[in-house]
Amino acid sequence: MVTAVAQRLASQRKEIDDTLATFTLSTTQLQEVKAKMRVELERGLKKDTHPTASVKMLPTYVYRTPDGTERGKYLALDLGGTNFRVLVVKIRTGMRNSVRMYNKIYAIPLEIMQGTGEELFDHIVQCISDFLDYMGMKNTRLPLGFTFSFPCNQTGIDKGDLVSWTKGFKATDCEGYDVVDMLREAIKRRNEFDLDIVAIVNDTVGTMMTCAYEDPKCQIGLIAGTGSNVCYMEEMKNIELVEGDEGQMCVNTEWGGFGENDNIEDIRTRYDREVDGGSLNPGKQRFEKMTSGMYLGEIVRQILIDLTKRGLLFRGRITERLKTKGIFETKFLSQIERYSSHLWHKLRSILQSLGLDSTCDDSIIVKEVCGAVSRRAAQLCGAGMAAIVDKIRENRGLDHLEITVGVDGTLYKLHPHFSTILKDTVRELAPNCKVDFILSEDGSGKGAALITAIDKYLYAMRFSDETLRDIMARFRREMENGLGGDTNPTATVKMLPTFVRSIPDGSEKGDFIALDLGGSNFRILRVKVSHEKKQTVQMESQIYETPEDIIHGSGSRLFDHVAECLGDFMEKQKIKDKKLPVGFTFSFPCAHSKLDEAVLLTWTKRFKASGVEGMDVVKLLNKAIKKRGDYDADIMAVVNDTVGTMMTCGFDDQRCEVGIIIGTGTNACYMEELRHIDMVEGDEGRMCINTEWGAFGDDGTLEDIRTEFDREIDRGSLNPGKQLFEKMVSGMYMGELVRLILVKMAKEGLLFEGRITPELLTKGKFETKHVSAIEKSKEGLTKAKEILTRLGVEPSEDDCIAVQHVCAIVSFRSANLIAATLGAILTRLKDNKNSPRLRTTVGIDGSLYKMHPQYSRRLHKTVRRLVPESDVRFLLSESGSGKGAAMVTAWASRLADQTRQIAETLAEFRLTKEQLLEVKKRMRTEIQNGLSKNTQSTATVKMLPTYVRSTPDGTGKRFTARPTQCIFLKIGKDGQ
Repeated sequence: MVTAVAQRLASQRKEIDDTLATFTLSTTQLQEVKAKMRVELERGLKKDTHPTASVKMLPTYVYRTPDGTERGKYLALDLGGTNFRVLVVKIRTGMRNSVRMYNKIYAIPLEIMQGTGEELFDHIVQCISDFLDYMGMKNTRLPLGFTFSFPCNQTGIDKGDLVSWTKGFKATDCEGYDVVDMLREAIKRRNEFDLDIVAIVNDTVGTMMTCAYEDPKCQIGLIAGTGSNVCYMEEMKNIELVEGDEGQMCVNTEWGGFGENDNIEDIRTRYDREVDGGSLNPGKQRFEKMTSGMYLGEIVRQILIDLTKRGLLFRGRITERLKTKGIFETKFLSQIERYSSHLWHKLRSILQSLGLDSTCDDSIIVKEVCGAVSRRAAQLCGAGMAAIVDKIRENRGLDHLEITVGVDGTLYKLHPHFSTILKDTVRELAPNCKVDFILSEDGSGKGAALITAIDKYLYAMRFSDETLRDIMARFRREMENGLGGDTNPTATVKMLPTFVRSIPDGSEKGDFIALDLGGSNFRILRVKVSHEKKQTVQMESQIYETPEDIIHGSGSRLFDHVAECLGDFMEKQKIKDKKLPVGFTFSFPCAHSKLDEAVLLTWTKRFKASGVEGMDVVKLLNKAIKKRGDYDADIMAVVNDTVGTMMTCGFDDQRCEVGIIIGTGTNACYMEELRHIDMVEGDEGRMCINTEWGAFGDDGTLEDIRTEFDREIDRGSLNPGKQLFEKMVSGMYMGELVRLILVKMAKEGLLFEGRITPELLTKGKFETKHVSAIEKSKEGLTKAKEILTRLGVEPSEDDCIAVQHVCAIVSFRSANLIAATLGAILTRLKDNKNSPRLRTTVGIDGSLYKMHPQYSRRLHKTVRRLVPESDVRFLLSESGSGKGAAMVTAWASRLADQTRQIAETLAEFRLTKEQLLEVKKRMRTEIQNGLSKNTQSTATVKMLPTYVRSTPDGTGKRFTARPTQCIFLKIGKDGQ
């Protein structure tokens, strides 16, 4: 009986696996898809084959991407789905390139989507009229750009004949007609306003242009949402439908039609054919029906029905809801794939909402089905993209292409794995192309409140590259002041010498303790560095909390706490009887006179322990350890956390010569030439400088870029007027900065319907980790709703979008400012080396850099724009600064051992005063022996007469005898 059950289960499992195997594409199959797509791209471009090509390659008459010189005020329409958006866009140039937008979103009812063309365009014009009333602009004749996300044959930038409807639209009397003319006629019928329609573009083109405004390398636009499509910049000489051979033009591929000539029938399944047959346009847009959000849920529903009919799911019971077309939405795929094995109850709740009573096994199978369908969709998009990037590479005659794809669409944004699979597929199928994907941050759905908030409150937080270069120059001057002996006392950027003179060279070894104090968590590590076949590092660590009352108490309590934690750690490690070398990462500004002496200049990061500023922290810790008396420690080095980070990363990459912390606090160090450091003697070699850049701007240098919110944060801090740069960029203050902006916007009625809760008014309630969570591309809006709900504000969808955008502006400003100061350091390194191109590595640590989903990408891109003549590798410190402190301690320990060995060798040459007096006495005796006739023969000091009887007297007279005589002493046994 057991065997029979097992065989039945195995048989069912095989049936399921066989069903899903039809959605699995091998590398060979994907390469075939790529090759077939490439053929269709070429066919669509050629005049002879264009009529029968499934990929239409429609010219857009867009000849270039933005170059930053654009300016003016425009009206924009965006029609591509069930929502229609109207916007006013203002583009300014100057110190800061600024794009300001005001918009409203209008629904398009199903009866209008599938009614007549006249009804559709009359509805569009009615929405425009409402928006112009809202903006008070009915009497202004604006240039109009029309984003029309359906395939059109364009004969000019403002002419587009609709080829065919997609995405559920079926309005009659539109296909084959110029949609711009239809819009103009609807405007005339209403007779309330006039507009100058200057351009019609596809949504892929709009996405490419939006992203190209931020990244000039963006020359491809991808939509992966309700529909699926791509555009790219093609060489004019290859576009036979358009006259001219010079330059480029954007081509709207309309790749959704790929497969209409049956060339991908071998990978279509019977479920694809069922979905196609039940659609509004059977036989059309076959590739889109396998890859886009409009159809993936329906494919899954067809599979679930089939598996249920075969008794493999839901105990063979098909509910009426499961029979309903469209009931299984694509958003369910994203939700189901997001849940891991310990969240099956959430997956089951989704199925229960569809009337499906699922077992745990059912839930597993449903997730596998969703995974198979969405994975195939991402791979197919990746194969198509690989064909396009390889074509661009070959067009340009390049061995290697670097290019950026601008992306929009809910499937790409919200599905947990789609973007990763897409990128992996492109990487595999187009190995000679380095393809970056950037998300269009201006997707449809942003409300008018969001845009108004940007205009009114956040304009000052956006910086042009020109402004960032100016900030670079200011910081560079502060660095010079900090290094100068005369200017250092008044410099805000203190440029403190660390007495660390080199990065790890691979010879370090030993057993060390590393202490890491820089926030509320105090970490202790045991670091073992050994050499067998290669250098290896083993680390064991423990984190101890530092209570608030100790942080703000007395210095003696603080260091007693540190000593107590160290004792506990050594007890657990069973090394209390050993005196191991200790490295102390002390992440506060200190003046060093040598490696193991560090006088605290000022507390930062909310620390306020009394009696420490102006004191040597090593002496304070040694005093606390001595007071305990139950163990001993040899503190050999005190380093800043930036130095520890640089040394940690330097262990892995010897080109690392910069260390940065971007977390609760922020700071940087780098290797400076000794000849430039006036505070330290010597001109040879280099020394690590701790910039303490958090104080940049304390002298008013940054007043023109600080906002009212920055000033409010400073006033409420423990150290008003200090660390102003750190308060603009670091994780300690970022969440609070967002909170203050939200409160101000709510007070003006722009958010939360004007509601301000006690929680929202509570300082510290909005944390920087919330900023990171809200900015996640796939789940950010959900997180925003959860976080704001906990603050009691009951946010709308537009509220969540607005908050997400506020977070993005604040964190983007931080990344830009850090990029400017880092850029100043990099240009100084380049100048120090007198090299036309800098090649270096930057070691980075800190929770903001690590945890924020966009921060690192933004920082890297801005640095590369600001310092183009550099190749900078950004290396994340995986083990914190403790390993680096151990490396410094290893170097200091080795130096101390060398010093001891030299001292021991030279010790026998050192004579005490008593020994020297004894030598003097013996010499006196020997001199007397040498002068006496009786003892001269045995004397060791022979005292031989020379018969030279005087020294010169300067008169030049003949030498005469005097009563004295020069004696020649022969010292040593036998005259030796």
